[in-house]
Amino acid sequence: MPKATFFNLPEAKRARVIDAALDEFAANSYHKARVTAIAEKAGIAMGSFYQYFTDKKDLFKYIVDLTVNKKLEYINHDMMANKEKYGFFQLLREIYLSGIRFAQENPRLVAIGNALLTDKELQQEIWGEYQDTSSAFFQQLLEVGLANGELDPQMDSALVAKFLTSLTYSLTDSIYKDGEIDLADLESEMVTIDKMLYFIENGIKKRD
Repeated sequence: MPKATFFNLPEAKRARVIDAALDEFAANSYHKARVTAIAEKAGIAMGSFYQYFTDKKDLFKYIVDLTVNKKLEYINHDMMANKEKYGFFQLLREIYLSGIRFAQENPRLVAIGNALLTDKELQQEIWGEYQDTSSAFFQQLLEVGLANGELDPQMDSALVAKFLTSLTYSLTDSIYKDGEIDLADLESEMVTIDKMLYFIENGIKKRD
């Protein structure tokens, strides 16, 4: 994470650094992104960059952290707005739709995510740090379903939350095509999402 000197900067200057980093990481893979380009666009000296961040990976992880928290705030807002309107499974679907809308409104963040998907080693290192955050989000959602009497009260919500996190990561892999996720085609990916949601709701046991 950034050093204290970064957080002590005026807000406008911090925003310039973040904006420059978003541009550079969105236009290039992590390994091809250049610190010099980020510093130049942000209007800071190279020496200043290393007063703010340990290295390029430190900055990249910070950008991912900002992205994850921004997306969670976005989705949580939609969840709170809709939790009285929808049942658990429809609410879960709305959350995935909210994720699609977030992607459509934040193309630079999607470009960074696409680049990260092509680097499995870095992806595992980065996303592994957010599994607990994702599980906590799903557990919160499961508690809503339990409170509404829609879910089995004998369910281990903490364990199921971890399963939902793993399924979400697997879903990302399944809709990942040709090195990127196409923003223009995201709506069609709801077909795949709906198949996963059907599995979550109904399982694989044959019913009479």
